[in-house]
Amino acid sequence: MTSELPVALVTGSASGIGLAIARRLSREGYAVVVHSRSSVDAGRQIAGELRDAVYFQADLSIEADRRHLVEQALERYGRLDVLVNNAGISRIIAHSDLLAATSDVWRELNEVNLVAPYHLVALAEQALRASARTGHAGCVVNISSHAGVRPKGASIPYAATKAALNHVTRLLALSLAPDIRVNAIAPGLVDTPLTAGWQHAQELWRTRSPMKRAATPDDIADLVAALVNNQYLTGEILVADGGLNLT
Repeated sequence: MTSELPVALVTGSASGIGLAIARRLSREGYAVVVHSRSSVDAGRQIAGELRDAVYFQADLSIEADRRHLVEQALERYGRLDVLVNNAGISRIIAHSDLLAATSDVWRELNEVNLVAPYHLVALAEQALRASARTGHAGCVVNISSHAGVRPKGASIPYAATKAALNHVTRLLALSLAPDIRVNAIAPGLVDTPLTAGWQHAQELWRTRSPMKRAATPDDIADLVAALVNNQYLTGEILVADGGLNLT
């Protein structure tokens, strides 16, 4: 049975930015597939709070899990209209400590931050194309990072995977148009429990960014909703760092 509501799959949506995105899209009228790698209880609770939502667990570093996640979403709802590739991982390694960025680190970050989003788009392609036949293009939003635009970030491997994701966003936008629009959002610092102790970064955004603060998860969720609702933009990388890139 096909859902009467449009359906959005938001990876990494049991907390932080992903949670804000899931809640916002639910308010926009979407049935939401909530996902996490390990926070099963939190994911189930969130899905229970949202209208016509469901939770699925998957380790996106594993190809079979990625395939199963999309299959479960389609089995549950019979359609997929929006894919938000929010899940990602980071490793804090000084850029000057080259040997600390081992091959294992490179492989781990590349698999989750780059290969997984690409693979999920490939797996969801036919469903997203079918969505276009309802009169609205299917939509992919990749959550990248300002570290993929500027020579910054927690580590060189992390920044490189986000830069690659930005370029893949543009390549997919060109390949999948007009049926599927593909854009990315590149946040700077976002206030989440994870970043609460990042004192240097917090001070940097308070003192140097024109907006004098880090983003909130809702700031990023607002941009996702705008990209989902806009039927024209594709191939764009929206830098959301409060203007820090201008300084």
